[in-house]
Amino acid sequence: MPQTQTATPAHPRWGAIPTRAGLWHFGIWAPTVSDIALHLDGRTHPMTRVDGWALAECPAEPGMDYGFVLDGTLRPDPATRLQAGDVHGPSRLPDLMTPHPAWSGRPWDEAVIYELHVGSFTRDGTYAAAARDLPRLAKLGITAIELMPLSQFEGNRGWGYDGVLIRAPHPAYGPPEDLRRLIAAAHDHGIMVLLDLVMNHFGPSGNYLHGYCPEFFDEARHTPWGAAIDFHKPQVRRFFLDSAQGWLSDYGFDGLRLDAVHQIAGMGGRQFLRELAEQLRGLDRPVHLVTEDERNLPDLREAGYDAEWNDDWHHAIHCALTGESQGYYEPFAADPLGDLAHAMRHGQIDEGQPRPGSRPPRGAPARHLPPTAFVNSNQTHDQIGNRALGDRLSTLAPAEALPVIHALLLCLPQIPMLFMGEETGSTAPFQFFCDFTGDLARATREGRERELSEIGIPKDDIPDPNDPDILAQCYPFGQDPAREDRFATLTEQALRLRRDRIVPLLKSGLVAAPEVTRDGHALSAAWRFDAGTLRIGLRLTPKGATAEAAPFPQPLPEADLTLGDPERDAYALAVRIDT
Repeated sequence: MPQTQTATPAHPRWGAIPTRAGLWHFGIWAPTVSDIALHLDGRTHPMTRVDGWALAECPAEPGMDYGFVLDGTLRPDPATRLQAGDVHGPSRLPDLMTPHPAWSGRPWDEAVIYELHVGSFTRDGTYAAAARDLPRLAKLGITAIELMPLSQFEGNRGWGYDGVLIRAPHPAYGPPEDLRRLIAAAHDHGIMVLLDLVMNHFGPSGNYLHGYCPEFFDEARHTPWGAAIDFHKPQVRRFFLDSAQGWLSDYGFDGLRLDAVHQIAGMGGRQFLRELAEQLRGLDRPVHLVTEDERNLPDLREAGYDAEWNDDWHHAIHCALTGESQGYYEPFAADPLGDLAHAMRHGQIDEGQPRPGSRPPRGAPARHLPPTAFVNSNQTHDQIGNRALGDRLSTLAPAEALPVIHALLLCLPQIPMLFMGEETGSTAPFQFFCDFTGDLARATREGRERELSEIGIPKDDIPDPNDPDILAQCYPFGQDPAREDRFATLTEQALRLRRDRIVPLLKSGLVAAPEVTRDGHALSAAWRFDAGTLRIGLRLTPKGATAEAAPFPQPLPEADLTLGDPERDAYALAVRIDT
């Protein structure tokens, strides 16, 4: 093989990048490692050292295995796009392909998001099997699927939030070509594909950066997963910027859901999030960016991010229907219907004001943002899976309430998100599961037992997350076909109304602040847009309260969608669009 080239690129990059015919650039940043070499296809090549970087340009081709020899120890490329096997072994040069060429994306105001976990969404647990279900989702009216994290992690089973090779697709779901085909098939059905991307921590097994590049982390600041990532350093920001753009460029994703951005903190974190939006907005098609942020602050949306997960909505709905008040539910349990009214007016509930209970205030006013800046959900992987038994709201709430809150979610002006199976009223659990071994498996099991026993759950009732049977139990379909058909019909009806009558209003823009009135357990709300008015009447009797018999505060005759009777039923909904 020809000799390694020693030319130094003007801007060093992480990973393996094809540069010109037959040549690949290899780079890694490890400033305190004394000796670094490239191991490629069974041969070792020297690397040029520049400002903490180790760089080389070599003849290579897809399918070759490689890694970096760091002070005598061979490690996988932390920016690998493909592994030869597990997270501990060699990396492999990928066969880069062009994503779907004809797709031009969809506007954000058309989004109806469907969150799914590839490994449990189908019995096969693969990209190919998920692609076969796309026609059903498209028929229902789903316009976006959000895949839970795909970065490669230890073992086969897991939620994906323990990824350690952030840019390499997890192989248990199929080869990279099948992921490209899934996304292309979704686009053929008019469905956007978002990726849940974790850039605030690495998983506990297979992350070798801690050992050879401690400069990547800020030991003075800690997160729930250990030392924080140091986004103040440009080399660290570059690692994640390239990783994020790589998922969009290599596979054709339409956008990202950024996990726990409140842990991407400090001036460096804010700079990174700003640079990320600027870089991805520079692509040649619409790119949608959604955040998860416990702070309830509007700043990222003001800076150009499309939306934020609105857990406030979930918490108020959950407390109203279950009566639960433990943990973070405490402030929402005092008056959940009042909180829902607040969310209808302002988007979110916690805006920095004093709240019931012992928790300090959080958030800042966000009422100036459009409704589409909030992603509302009644169930998510977090809110189901972080319960001891992974029980869904559909198993906790009154049966007659479920169609009402389901249709309500789909007809609100905020962006709705369903968790897989919710469209058919699934009652299957979604439990926490992983695939660790040895001490890490034991520590994970004991940690979960300790955490859940603190809120009164007996140790014997807590499943072992390493139990391989848990994954199969999370398959969300087939429990009750008749029930599934009823919910699917309602989903399709509500989403047809949203597509035909509500989305045109969203596109025209709000012209006045939302109007919400309350009478006991009933709410009437109106959102006035330039193209017309969306009116909703809701009766939602909180758990333990006596059902009332009275009309909505503002009656809605000739509604476009009606469920129940507010003068007779504990749960009722009416939706009308005036144009």
